Amino acid sequence: MATDHIRYDVLARDALRGVLRRVLSDAAAHGLPGEHHFFITFLSSAEGVKLSPRLLAQYPLEMTIILQHQFWDLVVTEDRFEVGLSFGGIPERLVVPFSAIKSFFDPSVQFGLQFEPSDTATEAPATNLPSAPAAASLTAGASAPSVDHPEPEEKPGEGAEVVRLDRFRKK
Repeated sequence: MATDHIRYDVLARDALRGVLRRVLSDAAAHGLPGEHHFFITFLSSAEGVKLSPRLLAQYPLEMTIILQHQFWDLVVTEDRFEVGLSFGGIPERLVVPFSAIKSFFDPSVQFGLQFEPSDTATEAPATNLPSAPAAASLTAGASAPSVDHPEPEEKPGEGAEVVRLDRFRKK
């Protein structure tokens, strides 16, 4: 088997994180257009994630946030985003590096991205996440990710296929 010296998997993952960065930057500058809203799942104890001790105790492994109507001060940088959200009526400021993100989903258009843990994200010791090379997959028409919050009114269609980039790599 030939060695991938170019690391296409890393290039593809970074390109897809660039899509996420661009979408969040546009939302920060102009708000969310139309019915767009985002489910973002991330590793809550990954390196660089900043949560209050209360939220970290409640979500020790991973957390899903929804950016829809009530968020504020969304700031996007090259390697992370920061946002204000309210949890149980208590305002919180979250800092989430892009390397900690596991999935992104916009149910209004059935678009999603799923990421394997990156080399720079530090997993919580008790997780059973795969330790395969970092990769990302594109989801079209997929079901919403598992969420610790109430589901939105609309439910995505069933039966879509998740296509993983590493499926196309020679093994």
